[in-house]
Amino acid sequence: MKKKIFVYCLCIIMIFIIASSVLFSKTATKESKNITNDKITLTEVAHTVFYAPLYVSIEKNYFKKNHLDVELILANGADKVASTLLSNDAQIGLSGAEATIYVYNRGEKNYLQTFSQLTQKDGSFIVSREKYDHFTLDDLKGKTIIGGREAGMPEMTLEYALRKNGLDPRKDMNIDTSIAFAAMGGTFIGGYGDFVTLFEPTASIVEKQGYGYVVESVGSLGGIVPYTSFSARKDYIQKNPKIIKEFNDSIQMGLDYVHTHSDKEVASVILKQFPDSSLDEIVDAVSRYRGIEAWPETTQFSEESFNHLQDIMIEYGELPEKVSYQKLFYQIK
Repeated sequence: MKKKIFVYCLCIIMIFIIASSVLFSKTATKESKNITNDKITLTEVAHTVFYAPLYVSIEKNYFKKNHLDVELILANGADKVASTLLSNDAQIGLSGAEATIYVYNRGEKNYLQTFSQLTQKDGSFIVSREKYDHFTLDDLKGKTIIGGREAGMPEMTLEYALRKNGLDPRKDMNIDTSIAFAAMGGTFIGGYGDFVTLFEPTASIVEKQGYGYVVESVGSLGGIVPYTSFSARKDYIQKNPKIIKEFNDSIQMGLDYVHTHSDKEVASVILKQFPDSSLDEIVDAVSRYRGIEAWPETTQFSEESFNHLQDIMIEYGELPEKVSYQKLFYQIK
């Protein structure tokens, strides 16, 4: 009799445990479904392996892990990135930090603030039509160079590097800034220009196809700057500090991955972002950017590097005086 009672009680306990487990599972599933990700439209200035940590964050679902649903769109130009932010067509933009300075200096009340850096050097490479065994910047004298957009960071950094090395970019060579960024590689392949400045993977593709030779890194010559960084309208940042922090945390995860994994591992993760390129081409591009230390260890950048960027702009003739770092940089708490 006692044995029957014991078995009966044991069955009751087991039924209770199973029922509780099912109920808990359903409750947890329901709560999980109720968690919604914040939607963000992110507009980028260009699509290049230079931004590998961003694409790692997308492909490894780091944004989703931080409760963000990010839609990436291409704007082709820092001025266009700024326009999408000011018109609220995008919430966060990736471009040169110079865009925030331009917006602030024209008196925009709801100006843009930078809160996170992705790259710390210029990402363009000088590609020559001829092969040089021992290239120097003096080899640019008297030649035609397809440069970046007028007053854009690639062009300003190139001219800064030339001046730093004793050359006058307005007199010693012909720099053509009239060609659209997306058309620079094709224009060079078509036979125009002695040199061109290209980002990766375009530079590696041009070289592998036998149309030119990568001879120098503009980033190595230009020094440390918050070259490409994330910015948003001041009011958006003030209203959404949690989203800004989650976004920044996701980018930091991407940077950490890039710094702790091999060129091939990084290339394999971001390959889907470049359907027209081979894995080998992406590996070469990642290796080239790693070689110039293009990616910072952390998303936060210093006042010194921001002022160096402004020095480049001042030397170019695009900025009359420096803007306060405290005004245009948002410190994530």
